[in-house]
Amino acid sequence: MLKTGAEHLESLRDGRTVFIGKEKVDDVTSHPAFINAAKTVATLYDAKHEPEYRDILSYEEDNERYSMWFLKAKTRDDLRKRTSAHKRIADLSCGLFGRSPDHVASFVTGMSTNPSIFDSGDHKFSKNLISYYEHMRKNDIFATYAVLPPQAARNPDFYEKQNLPVPTLRVIREEDDGVVISGMKMLATSAVFCNEIWVGNLLPLAPSQVKEAITCAMPCNAKGLSLWMRQPISLNADNEFDSPLTWKFDETDVLVICDEVKIPWDKIFVLDDAILAREIYIKTPGHCYGNHQANVRYWSKMQLILGLCSKITQSTGADQIPAVREVIGKMSAQEATLSAMIHGQIEAAENWPENYLTYNRRMMYAALDWCTDKYSGIIDELRTLCGGGVFQMPASVNVMHDEKLREDFEKYFQTPQMEALDRMKLMRLAWDFVGSEFAGRQQQYEKFYAGASFIIRNHSHRETDWNFFNGIVDDFMNEYDVPDIK
Repeated sequence: MLKTGAEHLESLRDGRTVFIGKEKVDDVTSHPAFINAAKTVATLYDAKHEPEYRDILSYEEDNERYSMWFLKAKTRDDLRKRTSAHKRIADLSCGLFGRSPDHVASFVTGMSTNPSIFDSGDHKFSKNLISYYEHMRKNDIFATYAVLPPQAARNPDFYEKQNLPVPTLRVIREEDDGVVISGMKMLATSAVFCNEIWVGNLLPLAPSQVKEAITCAMPCNAKGLSLWMRQPISLNADNEFDSPLTWKFDETDVLVICDEVKIPWDKIFVLDDAILAREIYIKTPGHCYGNHQANVRYWSKMQLILGLCSKITQSTGADQIPAVREVIGKMSAQEATLSAMIHGQIEAAENWPENYLTYNRRMMYAALDWCTDKYSGIIDELRTLCGGGVFQMPASVNVMHDEKLREDFEKYFQTPQMEALDRMKLMRLAWDFVGSEFAGRQQQYEKFYAGASFIIRNHSHRETDWNFFNGIVDDFMNEYDVPDIK
């Protein structure tokens, strides 16, 4: 089925436990910290029902329609359909919702193309994984994930030597109808707007950490589960004009805390296998499907930034200065580079696993590395093009509601190229990218959402056919030998 926005919002009124500091939130769809971002999520669901987007955002199978991110790709055309859907969702959120409904769903869909890996070891969980994939697509589930241990808890020796409980989420006991987990996981971005949380391990685990080696799914209203929010940035936004990005796109970041949460056996996918807990992502297309979505999402964001750079320089006539045109031309080349890397993943798709096609993994990781590495520089270019213009605007658009202030504002803040109000609107948007608290969170997110740079580059190292590149060197050197010099 395809949920509507209203249906999704109603599904969030499920009695979940959400804290902002000591405040317990009763209804995440109406609380001031979340209401506008919740409306943004609703628009993503509603878009699937609009005639012009129906076939972009959904597909039909067995007389039922499903969100396009649940499509298992067997052809390049299927990959293109998935990419087009990601792009449309990203465009609707300006690339600013990293954990939009198509992200974790893509991980699970990719895993479902190679389910046999979940039968490794003592447990046979492939049926659980397939069942969960069907559950997600049939109910149009919005899921996020919590797949990292808290930073300070990644060395359990500290706690064990002091006879303290290790805070990282783990299995504390098994029961007839499932397992019980306690502890915390980071970082479930968008969890407040989600139906379920995928719990797992993207970082390697030591063999001794088997009790942490659980991969499972749980509803956001599970008994014993609490969601601890970072400080909501949206509470700092008085109106959409002055804070256009903060107003709509504060997707939130959440620390997941479990206090004896029961996970039924059919929602468990890995148990007591430290190696498999990580391998399910890289030995299936899961990691590739999910991070291709991240590539596309970033592309939409970069397109907005590029357009913003152009408009800002036009607003002062600086777009005619050769040095400025060079900067914007360079950024345009970067946007085209990312576009090419995304489309290249389709054209060089891999026949893997059997009977399926997957985006080229090496190209995907190259794009992922490019995105995380370039963002700070891209924002710096925008900051440079803004100059001091972002500081000289009035504190609020409410000056327009005072006749004398409005008169002075329109007289002094206009340029030959742009009316004062339009220029203020433009600069407010730019400030939300370069200087606001929202901008700071975005920069941190883009740098680390896929892991530290060395982790991403290790993925690239793993997916590189070094025999091929070494062979190029060997073939060349085999063309000559020690010269016969007397």
